[in-house]
Amino acid sequence: MTEHHHQEPEGAGDASYKWLALFVVVIGTFMVMLDSSIVNIAIPKMMNVFNTDLDSIKWVLTGYTLAMGAVVPITGFLSDTFGIKRLFIAALGIFTIGSFLCGFSWSNNVMVVFRVIQAIGGGAIMPVGMSYIMMIFPVQERGKALGFWGIASMAAPAIGPTLGGYIIQYMDWRFIFYVNVPIGIFGVIFASILLKDTPLIPYKGNFDYIGLVSVVVGIVSLLYVLGEADNIDWGNIKFPLLIALGIFGLLIFVVNELTHPNPMLELRVLKIYDFTLSQFITAITMLALMGGVYVLPLFLQNLRGYTAMQTGLILFPSAIASGLMMPVSGAIFDKFGAKVVTLPGLLIVAFASYQMSLFNMNTAVSYITFIAMVRGFGLGLAMMPVNTAAMNAVPRPLYGRATALSTTIRSITQAIAITFMTTVISGSSNVNYARLSEQITPFNRTASSVIAMIKGVYMSYGLPQLDAMQNAYATLGKVIYGQAYLDAMNHAVALTVPIIFVAIFLVLLMSPKKATGHDKKDPSQAGEKVDHEPESGFAFME
Repeated sequence: MTEHHHQEPEGAGDASYKWLALFVVVIGTFMVMLDSSIVNIAIPKMMNVFNTDLDSIKWVLTGYTLAMGAVVPITGFLSDTFGIKRLFIAALGIFTIGSFLCGFSWSNNVMVVFRVIQAIGGGAIMPVGMSYIMMIFPVQERGKALGFWGIASMAAPAIGPTLGGYIIQYMDWRFIFYVNVPIGIFGVIFASILLKDTPLIPYKGNFDYIGLVSVVVGIVSLLYVLGEADNIDWGNIKFPLLIALGIFGLLIFVVNELTHPNPMLELRVLKIYDFTLSQFITAITMLALMGGVYVLPLFLQNLRGYTAMQTGLILFPSAIASGLMMPVSGAIFDKFGAKVVTLPGLLIVAFASYQMSLFNMNTAVSYITFIAMVRGFGLGLAMMPVNTAAMNAVPRPLYGRATALSTTIRSITQAIAITFMTTVISGSSNVNYARLSEQITPFNRTASSVIAMIKGVYMSYGLPQLDAMQNAYATLGKVIYGQAYLDAMNHAVALTVPIIFVAIFLVLLMSPKKATGHDKKDPSQAGEKVDHEPESGFAFME
């Protein structure tokens, strides 16, 4: 039986093979994650080169996000039909070609098109890589393996700004894209030699077209609106229409998936208790994560005036801390299950986030780095085990569909988290500004004396009295706005603390069973015949 030959990757005896294959998957993941953070740094440079405004250049980022969101749901079907090896090599290849073309771009529109090509490859790499790891590692080693895989997803966003800042300062900005090309070629060659095929599910011609169209329309519409969070003008008919279209698309999608014989995304995986619970926990942790990943760089760059490269260096130790903790947390998870690692991790994140919400203009950089490190340490413990526990609960034939589903959920929650943060920050900075500025009246002694002092300084530089007065008010306005913005950021980060406690509560609800190799229910341990038995309340549709 040929299928038995395909099952070879399962063989725990071939230890070096598993870790080499993991290395290949990590390279691909690292490239995709690095790219998303490195390009942000180049945005001002590209605006100059392409002579374009912020609204147009944003499509370099938005187009990439939308295309990635659209590709992910289809990866489960593709990996079942063509095999993970072929799909992974194709995705890496498309991503590498896309990167090469991006480096060649001669205008903004061309760059957007090439970024979409890049994202089509990038979108498939993450979920496919994860399901491959689930396939080749036995259940008692998965925590450690996914921990190593997690290093790539944690280290890359931290290395991005530093490397990007360096490239823009000392080299040609196009190297931001070219840097992927040799790594990608290397990855494709290695993947072709090293990876082994996985069992295929023969395609019976009943492709879920309605599912594909409805999920792409739904996700792209919603991600577009969420991505515009900073400047949504509800008076503009476009936004309410897109939200309605997105929700309608996803409703059609859900109904269709539950009735189609061979659905695009297997929603029935959500019947598995631990899998569904973990999606909620991950979504909440994502919100908490955004507090650091999104707000901290804003604070350091916009308020404290550091460059992107300096900011990257300040935050780099936190990425190292979380990267180092990931395999450790995976190893502990393999022995004792998810709760033992995740709960202390989340408590550490809650503590560090609370400390972060107290940062001000005088906080020492060393202290900022230290708190960010503590936070990274906690995230390294908390992030991966919940995911691994979720995937361990899924029957083996459904790995591809389950990772596609959880990656889709994650990309949407990430967009919602950023939108939530920007909305909170802009809303509360306006309120704070109004509250602070209404105290500046001729009757407020402190304000009057400060203004008189600033006015004196301007007059000593030879400005006439009226100009000096106007400049004094403008200067004070800037100071107040800075304070209002800082308070708003602190408020946004402080909000994540109670949210983390919700995640802690949900972790306590997870099944108590330890993830060990002796868990006979694991399909990968019990021979192949389990593959086709109904499991977790539904039969695997073929």
